[in-house]
Amino acid sequence: EDVPSQTFDNKDYFCGKETFPVYESIFTEEGETIRKIAIETEKPPQIEIHVWTIRKGILRHFYVEKLSKREFEGLPYFKLITRTTLSQWKIFSEGEAQISQMCESRVCRTELEDLVKVLYLEKSEKGHC
Repeated sequence: EDVPSQTFDNKDYFCGKETFPVYESIFTEEGETIRKIAIETEKPPQIEIHVWTIRKGILRHFYVEKLSKREFEGLPYFKLITRTTLSQWKIFSEGEAQISQMCESRVCRTELEDLVKVLYLEKSEKGHC
């Protein structure tokens, strides 16, 4: 018999928790890397984009912008990387605030990479929720 395939939209896949799409955009210009991590929320219906400007591995600038879904759809370069829960997004946001202070004066490549990994949900085994 066929086993139903599990997709990102299957709520049982993440223990019944609501998940939200997370997008990423990375581009380099004039020696700087601009990395954007965005989450799409339903309430309110908007896109929250966290923008990191990195020069020589040092986080030079960090800010958050909010856009409507329509404005976001017009932006190039973003690709869906995962879905996450609001609790994981909160951990990401709090970690980001700590890193933004810590990385003003030193190279923080691995810290930024590890922070993004927080957004990826572990596939739950049935019965472990």
